[in-house]
Amino acid sequence: MPLVPLTWLREHVDVPVQTTVEALAADLVRVGLEEETIHSAGVTGPVVVGRVLEVVPEPQKNGKTINWCQVDVGAEHGAESGAPRGIVCGADNFSVGDSVVVALPGAVLPGDFEIASRKTYGHISDGMISSARELGLGDDHEGIIVLTDPPAPGTDAIELLGLGESVLEINVTPDRGYCFSMRGIAREYAHSTGAAFTDPALTITVPESAVDAFAVTVHDERPIHGVGGCDRFVARIVRGIDPQAQTPSWMATRLRQAGMRPISLVVDITNYVMLDLGQPIHAYDLDSLATPIVVRRARAGEQFTTLDDAHRTLDAEDLLITDSAGGAGERVLGLAGVMGGAETEVSASTTAVLVEAAHFDPITVARTARRHKLPSEAAKRFERGVDPQLAPVAAQRVVDLLVTLAGGVADDGATDLDRTTAPAAIELDTELPGRLVGVDYSADEVAETLRSLGAGVAQVSVPEAETGRRALRRPHLLITPPSWRPDLRGPADLVEEVVRLRGYDQVPSVLPTAPPGGRGLSEVQRRRRAVAQLLADGGLVQVLTYPFIAAERHDQLDLAADDPRRRAVRLANPLSDAQPYLRTSLLHTLVDAAVRNVGRGLTDLAIYEIGLVTRPDGEVRPSPLPGPGQRPGEEDLAAIRATVPDQPLRVAGVLTGNAVLPGVHAQARRADHADAIEAVHRMVASLGVTPQVQADTGHAPWHPGRCARFTAADGTLLGHAGELAPKVTQALGLPARTVAFEVDLDALFTAAPSGPTPMPKISTFPAAKEDIALVVPADVPAAELQATVQEAGGELAEEVRLFDAYQGEALGEGRKSLAFSLRLRAPDRTLTAADSTAVREAVVALAAERFGAELRS
Repeated sequence: MPLVPLTWLREHVDVPVQTTVEALAADLVRVGLEEETIHSAGVTGPVVVGRVLEVVPEPQKNGKTINWCQVDVGAEHGAESGAPRGIVCGADNFSVGDSVVVALPGAVLPGDFEIASRKTYGHISDGMISSARELGLGDDHEGIIVLTDPPAPGTDAIELLGLGESVLEINVTPDRGYCFSMRGIAREYAHSTGAAFTDPALTITVPESAVDAFAVTVHDERPIHGVGGCDRFVARIVRGIDPQAQTPSWMATRLRQAGMRPISLVVDITNYVMLDLGQPIHAYDLDSLATPIVVRRARAGEQFTTLDDAHRTLDAEDLLITDSAGGAGERVLGLAGVMGGAETEVSASTTAVLVEAAHFDPITVARTARRHKLPSEAAKRFERGVDPQLAPVAAQRVVDLLVTLAGGVADDGATDLDRTTAPAAIELDTELPGRLVGVDYSADEVAETLRSLGAGVAQVSVPEAETGRRALRRPHLLITPPSWRPDLRGPADLVEEVVRLRGYDQVPSVLPTAPPGGRGLSEVQRRRRAVAQLLADGGLVQVLTYPFIAAERHDQLDLAADDPRRRAVRLANPLSDAQPYLRTSLLHTLVDAAVRNVGRGLTDLAIYEIGLVTRPDGEVRPSPLPGPGQRPGEEDLAAIRATVPDQPLRVAGVLTGNAVLPGVHAQARRADHADAIEAVHRMVASLGVTPQVQADTGHAPWHPGRCARFTAADGTLLGHAGELAPKVTQALGLPARTVAFEVDLDALFTAAPSGPTPMPKISTFPAAKEDIALVVPADVPAAELQATVQEAGGELAEEVRLFDAYQGEALGEGRKSLAFSLRLRAPDRTLTAADSTAVREAVVALAAERFGAELRS
C-alpha cells in the first residue's frame, strides 16, 4: 500500500503547514482513500551520523563473530573529550570509512526500545549501529544502514532520514491505480479540500525528436484478451554517467519513507520517479544490449533468470522484453511490467543506460506476476492501470535526474512507439446521478465535478429527430475520461465519481417503503428460515464453509468407487490447487469446521450448515463465455445455464461431545445417533411431512448399524442421520462416536404440503390411554412397528409413542419387546372401554399379520 510523507506531498499540492497526518487521513477518506495505518515517528534522539574508524572481528565460542568498532560520532556526542565510542555490532556489511547511523544511549527506537550502555561480549557497547528495521524505516534487517553522500559525523540522523516525520499508509482499491503515486494522491487531496494542485507531469518538458534512440519492435501476433500486450514503448539513452555518484540524502530518505531500500543512484532514480509519478521505469546497461529490442510473447517452456537470481520457466502468455543477442528477439531481458533480468541490470561499472518507460496490458501483467509469484512494485501499478500518456514524461524526468545527479549526457534521439488510443467518450444524462443517488445535482454541478476530475466535457449535439423534450428537459454531456482513469467506462462509473467528489456525506439515508401487495418472503425462503430456527432452538450453531474440497475427501469419507458423490466438478481457476473440486455433500466441508473447533478446545460441539452442493449428472462441460466487453445474448445465457450442474439445497449437522452438560441437577450425556435422528424427525415434522424411517446399513460415511434413512411417502430420499463410521472419524481427526445428519431440503420442501400448515382439530372430549407391549423378531425396525400401531389405531390414535424396548432370555433368542403408549381421543364423543379394547385388538391383529407379533403378557 502507498506510504505518504507530508513533505513529499506538499511538492504537488498546497497542504497547510499545520496539517497533521491524522488530518490528512481524514481528508483522503472523504474521497474514498481508506487509511490503513499511521506510521508514527517512533524514534527519539540522540540518533546521529557516525563514521567507522576501526573494525576488529572477534570470533565467539558459539560460532558467531562480532565486530568491536570504534565510531566517530562528533565531538559533541563522543566519549570523554570527544573520543570515538566503542560499539559492538553483529553485522558485517560495512567497513572502515563507512558512515552509519548510531543510536546513542538515551535514544528510544520503535517498540519503546531504549538504548543504553551495556556490557556484552566482554566490552561496554556505548550505543547501537542501526539497521533500517530497527529504525522503523522498513523490513530490511540483513545489515545496518550505510549512508551515501554522508554529512559530517555527529549530524542529526533523525532529520536526515526523516525519522521525525509520521507517514500515512493508505489502502487503494483496484480501480484507483493512479493513487499508487504522489501525483495521484495529491490530486485526490485537492478534490477533497479544494487545495491548489500542480500536476508534476505538466511541469516536465519533453523535447521533440525525429531520431529513434534505440530500435524497438512490438511483435505480438497472438494478442490475448482482445488487445496487444504493449501499446507504448518509450526509450531514452543517457551516457557518461559517473558510476561513483551517490544517491543524494533527500532522495534516499524519501525512498525509505516510502518503504523502499536505496540501492544505487540509477536504480534509485527510477524508483523515485515511479513513486512520484506512477510510471514504472526500467534502466538497462546500454553496453550489454544488442539492437533491436523486441517485445514478444514467450515460447512455452522458455527459460529466464530474473533479477532475484531465480530461474523461471515461462508460459506462452507471458510478455517479454528481448533483444537481438544471439538472434532477433532471442535473449530475454525481462518479464514485461514485472521484473528485469540479471544479464542486463545496471551495475557499479555502468556508465551508459537505456531508460525504458512502457505501457503494458494490465491483465497480462497481473497473470504473469501471479503465475511466477512476483508481486513487484511495477506489477502492482500496471495491473491496476497506468496512464498511457505518462511514459514519455516519466522517461524525461529520469533523464533529467541522471544528468543532474549522475553527470550524464542525454542523447538527442528518443524512441516513442505509440499505438495507444484515446479513451472512448461516454454519453451521460445529467439527471442520472440524481435519479440513482437521490441527491438533486444540477447539470452544472455534474459538468463542473467531471471537469475537476480531469475529464473532457462537451454538450451533446442532439439530432433533429431527437429534439424536443429530450433536448429541453434532459441535457446530455459527452464525457472523455482522463488518460489516467481506465476504470471509467460507462455512465454508472461517472455517476460514482460525481457522488464521490460531491461528498458521500451528502447522500441521505432513506428507509425504503415496503410496497403493498403481499410481497415478502417466498415459500421456500420461509421454510428455509423455519428449518434454521428449529435447529438453532435445538442448540445447534449455524456455520458457513467454503464449498471447495480436495479429491482425498471422498476417500476420507469412505465413499464407494461407484458412489455418485465422487463425481465432482473441478474448477478451471480454483482459489487453491489443493482444493480444486466443488463439494457434492455438505458434510464434505462441515467436518472441517468441526475438526477446527474441536482442535481449539470446543469439545462439546453441535453445528449445522444450510447451503448448496454441486451434483453433476453426466459429462461436465465448460461454460461457453463471450469475450470481454461483450454482453451475452439470450442464446449465450441459455447455453451457459445448460452447462451448470444441479445444485440442490441441503442442510447438514455434526454433533460431538456432550449433548447434556454435567451440572448440579443433571448428569452429562454424550450426543449419540439418536440425537441426530431426532433432529431430522423434528425438522421434517415441522414442515408437515410424515417420513418413512428405515435402517440403512451401507451408506457412507455413517456407521452401518447406527444409520437411519428418511424417505417421503412416494419413496423420494430425504436424507440420512446417525453415527459416523469409526474409520471415517479416524481419517478426519474427529472424536470417536461423532454423529451427523444431512437432508435434501429441495426434496423435503417438495414433499411438504403447500400453503400454510393447517391447524390441528382440537377435541374437547377426554383422552383414553392404552399401553401395548408387542414381542416381535429382533430385526423388526421399531419405526415400522410404530407406523403399524398408528395405522391400526386409525383416527382415534391421537398419539403413538415408543417408551420401552427390552431383550432378554425370558423372550427367547432373537426376540424383543417394544412397548407403545397410545393416547386415544374421538372428536365427537367420550371413548368407552369397548372402544379402547377394539383399538388394542386391531393393533395386535395387524402387527401379528405383518411381523408375527405377539402381545406380551
